[in-house]
Amino acid sequence: MMKIQRDEHGKKGAFFIEEEGEWIAEMTYFKSGESEITIDHTEVDAKLRGEGIAGDLVAEAVKYARANGLKIKATCKYAKKELDANPEFSDVLA
Repeated sequence: MMKIQRDEHGKKGAFFIEEEGEWIAEMTYFKSGESEITIDHTEVDAKLRGEGIAGDLVAEAVKYARANGLKIKATCKYAKKELDANPEFSDVLA
C-alpha cells in the first residue's frame, strides 16, 4: 500500500501519493462550510490505474472526516459514485 499524505492550506486541500517528489495520485477538496469539505477532483497516474488507488484516496478522506467531525460532499463524479456506493460511508455524507 502506498502512503497517502494530506496537504492543506487555507480553504483548499488534497490527499495525495508522492513518488520521487511528484504527485502520482491526488484527490483535491475545499472547505465548503465550518464542518464540511467538498471533494472536487480525483486523478491517478495512468501507470497506477486499475489498482484501486482512487478508492483508497476516498477512504482516506472518509477516515479524515470521521476523525475531525466533518461531513463530505462531492462534485467529483468518481468520488460521488464511490461515496454513494458504500453504505459504510453514509455517516460522513453531507
